[in-house]
Amino acid sequence: MAHVHNDPTAFYEEMLDGFLSAYSRYVERVPGASGVMRRGGPTPGRVSVVIGGGSGHYPAFAGLVGAGIAHGAVVGDIFTSPSTEQAYRVGRTLDGGVGVLFTFGNYAGDVMNFGAAQERLRAEGIDCRTVLVTDDVASAPIDERERRRGVAGDFSVFKVAGAAADRGDSIDDVERLAVRANELTTSFGVAFAGCTFPGQTEPLFTVEPGTMDLGLGIHGEPGIETVEAMHATDLAKVLVDPLLAERPAGTSRAAVILNGLGSTKYEELFVLFSSVEPLLTAAGVELVLPEVGELVTSLDMAGCSLSITWLDDELEALWRAPIDSPAFRRDSATIATEMRSMESDDRGTDDLAMIGGGAAPGSTAGMVELDAGTRRTVEVIRRALQAMLVVVVANEGDWGRLDAVAGDGDHGVGMARGAHGAVDGATGCEGGPRTVLQAAADAFADRAGGSSGALWGAFLGGIAAHLPEDHAPDRAEVSAAMAAGADALQRLGGCEIDDKTMYDALRPFTDELARGVGEGRSLVESWRAASMVASERASATAELMPRLGRARPLGKRSLGTPDPGAISMAACLASVIPAIADVDAGSGE
Repeated sequence: MAHVHNDPTAFYEEMLDGFLSAYSRYVERVPGASGVMRRGGPTPGRVSVVIGGGSGHYPAFAGLVGAGIAHGAVVGDIFTSPSTEQAYRVGRTLDGGVGVLFTFGNYAGDVMNFGAAQERLRAEGIDCRTVLVTDDVASAPIDERERRRGVAGDFSVFKVAGAAADRGDSIDDVERLAVRANELTTSFGVAFAGCTFPGQTEPLFTVEPGTMDLGLGIHGEPGIETVEAMHATDLAKVLVDPLLAERPAGTSRAAVILNGLGSTKYEELFVLFSSVEPLLTAAGVELVLPEVGELVTSLDMAGCSLSITWLDDELEALWRAPIDSPAFRRDSATIATEMRSMESDDRGTDDLAMIGGGAAPGSTAGMVELDAGTRRTVEVIRRALQAMLVVVVANEGDWGRLDAVAGDGDHGVGMARGAHGAVDGATGCEGGPRTVLQAAADAFADRAGGSSGALWGAFLGGIAAHLPEDHAPDRAEVSAAMAAGADALQRLGGCEIDDKTMYDALRPFTDELARGVGEGRSLVESWRAASMVASERASATAELMPRLGRARPLGKRSLGTPDPGAISMAACLASVIPAIADVDAGSGE
């Protein structure tokens, strides 16, 4: 439990402010973004390694920005992916002219948001690459390595990539070495107790006294199996065996990390390491600069994880390289830290304006004159978003509890942030239906972050792209736009029906809406019938096993519980019926 906080909703911003104040000798804020970078910014002619993800994992991610490791970090809210806009701004700022490498754990929200940022950077001529960390052996079998999530093995990959970039390697080599480090890194963890969000009194999950959960995630996800608590000697074997089972042929040297998850402290970890080390030595493993401590945490979770990175000559040199960051130092006296003042940096306010990628929110540049019907449609869009916000806020706690069954419990919080952002974006923007809804889509994605933020941003943006700008849409245009929004969400999320996602509610809705409109029924009548179908299909996801996202490794736990994304999607679609009725009333249809 977090005992020190003010407004829990401002926790991560205040945390970031305090971090930057405490470690200003190492880092500074990325201008105009929720991110940090090495003091002085990028080095011209050198690759920059940018890491990131949600807060709650300190020292990952901000604490690992420094010489010999990351050049910058994009910082999201607690357990929430940073938005596309934030990743883009940090990546753009840190381009030294020869490329940027994004590297982060394999989680849906991070993949979508960093991926979209990468596309934007590449469109501007910046050579941006991505290496996902997939080290958690508990989250998928070895023949599905690409589906594994990233846990404490993040540190090894970040270390290798950052050291390679600092010695002047090309973007091709930095990427190659990071991929190699990830391929040779595996991790396995256990939890003794759940973690608790700031301002909350109950943990995201509980572990019964006298037991432990095996195979936990770092976002408060429970483990895949519950077993009786055991002594350190037995626990060491539980951690070591699954990693040795995936030992590559011909390897003997290894970087080993025994990582604490927040509440299991150093003395306990040392006791455990005293049993881990003999097991590895007996298996013929030569430990190279092993580390015991907190490197990737999960708020106040009690638990630990063991990571092994098998080393060849190239990787060992990079693992041994000096490092000097706020949270981790190795031979720091030998590092010549580059310090360039901001006064000599030619990045200014004009350049920051360029980062935004166009007119500022609320700009009237390029506006067309709107007739009364079109202006009325814009107001209907704003009222619909406001109605959605009311429903989201009312259900925030319930959706969070649904999400905590097999996820990280932040779905309600994320939806509330996004819905607030959408209302603010639409209210602060002048233009036709397309422009106003696109502003809401961008603000939802940026404010919410995470996978829900990216998916809802794509959904609302897909609708906006198919709405007219200069006239009020008829019911056929509205139906087609909704289908286009569902298509956009599906493309980004890679989801299909019965994957146990929000798409299970959305696609049946758009299909039923199209059917009703095609049969000549009014828009509100068709929308109401489609909303009932969406609600039924959302409830039916309780019987599905998840095939995507964080819930996938914990599929059995989610049986009997509907998907929170599907439930929230159905509720939001239903909430706008009064606003849709106004569209019908003014359409003359």
